[in-house]
Amino acid sequence: MTSVNTKPNFADPDGFYAKLIEAHDGLSDEESAALNARLILILSNHIGDSDVLNDAMTMARNAGQG
Repeated sequence: MTSVNTKPNFADPDGFYAKLIEAHDGLSDEESAALNARLILILSNHIGDSDVLNDAMTMARNAGQG
């Protein structure tokens, strides 16, 4: 079983973040939310491990609670 990698794993995290923000440039809130949903589904398909995805969802939900 694979677990969620929570250690830094980007060669260029600032560059990635800039590209992510750029992808949302000029979009309405609804379009931005739809882009996020599509990106999540694409990356979830790439990961393909339900246990890892379930753990990631739990981690993300819990991170917003406090």
